[in-house]
Amino acid sequence: MSIFETTALSVAGIAAETATGAATATRANIMEMTQAAEEAVLAPEDTGAFPHELRAALAARVARLNGDDGLAERYLARAGTFAGLADTGTDGSAEGLAVVVGFFDKVAARTAEVAAEDIAALQTAGVSDADIVRLCELNAFLAYQIRLIAGLRLMQGDAA
Repeated sequence: MSIFETTALSVAGIAAETATGAATATRANIMEMTQAAEEAVLAPEDTGAFPHELRAALAARVARLNGDDGLAERYLARAGTFAGLADTGTDGSAEGLAVVVGFFDKVAARTAEVAAEDIAALQTAGVSDADIVRLCELNAFLAYQIRLIAGLRLMQGDAA
């Protein structure tokens, strides 16, 4: 895979023949590691309670919460039967995931408000500590990726 096929560069619209493309090519290792991290959190071998499609739906949801429809669509293509969760107007109740979706939204959009009670609510809902860590890893990666994509767009003069 070319670095220009990675999620970050393709969603940001960076082409190899541009000045931004040339600059990012000097940091190909970062783009490759970013893509590897994406696969590690979206499609790990050990998914715990969160299958790949659910992870993709949650990723699409976070992208939408951050106003990145291009990234959301990329993840939505992998969301399968969980695609409805990418709609930020839903709360996950229909899928039995209201506590998980509420936590994910809060971590993604109102991080400073996350408190011990939020973790306790997940535990009370039956989410294991390992799965709470998995949720946080996915959310942390998305925070990084969304900011990386925004920065790449700015580098090429795209304020969107």
